[in-house]
Amino acid sequence: MSRFALIKAVLGPIMRLMFRPRVEGAEHIPGDGPVILAGNHLTFIDSIVLPLVTRRQVFFIGKDEYVTGKGLKGRLMAWFFTGVGMIPVDRDGANGGVAALMTGRRVLEEGRIFGIYPEGTRSPDGRLYRGRTGIARLTLMTGAPVVPFAMIGTDKLQPGGAGLPRPGRVTVRFGEAMEFSRYEGMDRDRYVLRAVTDSVMTEVMRLSGQEYVDMYATKAKKAA
Repeated sequence: MSRFALIKAVLGPIMRLMFRPRVEGAEHIPGDGPVILAGNHLTFIDSIVLPLVTRRQVFFIGKDEYVTGKGLKGRLMAWFFTGVGMIPVDRDGANGGVAALMTGRRVLEEGRIFGIYPEGTRSPDGRLYRGRTGIARLTLMTGAPVVPFAMIGTDKLQPGGAGLPRPGRVTVRFGEAMEFSRYEGMDRDRYVLRAVTDSVMTEVMRLSGQEYVDMYATKAKKAA
């Protein structure tokens, strides 16, 4: 049994009891081959809920601090997060964005699922912010379809993204797969990258029902 299967078998029932996830549209996720899951990001537990509700393992980028902690707690966190599919990357370094992009490309070229939050960070106020174009680069470089998804209610269980989450119900809603083969070979055209990214974010907005803000979330956080 893989570590991912073990974690789902042992912790899955506990997490399901705690979060009572309602899953809609899971049939839109292809059963094999490379897939990009792109969705909104409300709070820390999004990355815990998502792997629990998908049949295939989802790989995603996470802060390297999640796997570098000391002592028993640090080792347990590293074991859990790498087990559910987190790939640690120093995103704050000078080459953080490139490292994250190349990691996602490698996962997809191996025929796996790569999860990404195009906003680049958690929403500071529950609204949906402008997507960064890394999602477009990935789909155009690899040809992988994009399945948009929406997390609904996770911010109510863990307001502010800190502390232990409270029990409650969350909804994970998946939309139909999107493919952008018509833009093949145009992964360096900034107008195409923006158009593809905005198309994905429009679907995420439709699925989540969030108010859209045409501003990067990082800029909104700095202005707060």
